[in-house]
Amino acid sequence: MSQSPKILNLFRSLINWRVWIHPFKMLHYYGYSHVLPRAEAGIGAGTGLAPNVSLRNGSRIEIGHSCHIGERASIWAGDSTGRISIGNYVSIAPDVFLTASDYQFEKGKTFREQKKVEKEIVIGDDVWLGAKVVVVAGVTIGDGCIVGAGAVVTKDLPPNTIAVGVPARVVGERK
Repeated sequence: MSQSPKILNLFRSLINWRVWIHPFKMLHYYGYSHVLPRAEAGIGAGTGLAPNVSLRNGSRIEIGHSCHIGERASIWAGDSTGRISIGNYVSIAPDVFLTASDYQFEKGKTFREQKKVEKEIVIGDDVWLGAKVVVVAGVTIGDGCIVGAGAVVTKDLPPNTIAVGVPARVVGERK
């Protein structure tokens, strides 16, 4: 008797048209978020991107050679001018978010009505961004930097420094 509702629910899910269209939605999403922008981006030799890395506006993204971009990382260049440049030998851990576009805040307008400010992000060579780091528009991270997990980088970081926190602040130097 308890099997009857389970079988009925299974049957309902199989005849629901939304179930059958969902794979096509997923293919479309994967195409515009992963496949097409990746083909437009400049990606150096020996660089590996996890299959679920999300790229936006790939024609404004440059990634050097021998880099590793971890699972679920998002690299979002601006819609019109904001570029993202990543150096060589860079390691980007899972869930890192880079965005070259930020909204302004004008009183009386919803955030979607706000103008966007697009600024370049530059990440130098031999940089390591820990898990869940956020880097906002207009930031330069110098060669040899290490940014600790969960940090939010809102200002430039000098070469060979170690930064942590929200907002990220320099706490040490890489020897």
